[in-house]
Amino acid sequence: MTEQLYLADSGVGRFRATVERALDDRVVLDATHFYPTGGGQPNDTGTLLVDGERLPVTDVTKKDTIYHTVDGDPPAAGTRVVGTLDWGRRYAHSRYHTAQHLLSAVLLTEFDAPTVGNQLYADRARLDCEYERFSETELADVEAELNALVDDGLGVRDYTMDRETAEGELDTQRTRIDLLPDSIEELRIVEIGDPDDPFDRTACAGTHVADTAALGEVTVTGRTTQGSDTERVTFELADVTPPEPVDVTGEGADDEAADAERADGETTDPEGTDGEGDA
Repeated sequence: MTEQLYLADSGVGRFRATVERALDDRVVLDATHFYPTGGGQPNDTGTLLVDGERLPVTDVTKKDTIYHTVDGDPPAAGTRVVGTLDWGRRYAHSRYHTAQHLLSAVLLTEFDAPTVGNQLYADRARLDCEYERFSETELADVEAELNALVDDGLGVRDYTMDRETAEGELDTQRTRIDLLPDSIEELRIVEIGDPDDPFDRTACAGTHVADTAALGEVTVTGRTTQGSDTERVTFELADVTPPEPVDVTGEGADDEAADAERADGETTDPEGTDGEGDA
């Protein structure tokens, strides 16, 4: 099973790995910072540097392990590679995912409206919740509270917890543990705010920013009815310049080729698939 390095550090944009398996157009790495589609968050894209040549990574999926779809002939098992994420895309997804957590918490606290689904992109997001119908005044209040939370610069952190312990100690509705398959026995908990009294605490395997100040201005762009007692709220974040990603490759024989990769410019940033998610 591929080690999911993105769970430990969402800020890494460049890393080393070894190919464990090669298929027709996919590779399995021993470890990866590429996020696979899931939880309403689209997959990362980027490149694998193989013997001085860049191989585009166009899709990442998680099944029995994590598969990286590549545009070209996949490198053979045992090949050492350098993975580089399309950082603008990843950082946008991390910002929107953290903002979605804030929105979910606000809607649950203020309107008793639990989240039932969400989908985020690099330039917008939507959230479905159990509520009859939001008024324009209510949406304006939600937007104002979200921006106040951004101004507060609340810290974002995560840790793992045994599911049985989490179900006994945490609010399962607020953390949305009850939405997770029974097969998941160890949970990653993401908290926002004071460690002793967090504003939000949610079971989530997605990527996030370090604090809410990184979100910038939040604009609630509208709402639609999605059937009986279900509302869809849409929102956008102001454009920001992403911070430099962390490079954990260290010194090595292929640094010169990697430098050439950086100088060659950004890779294409295709939009992710429209899969529903809960966290």
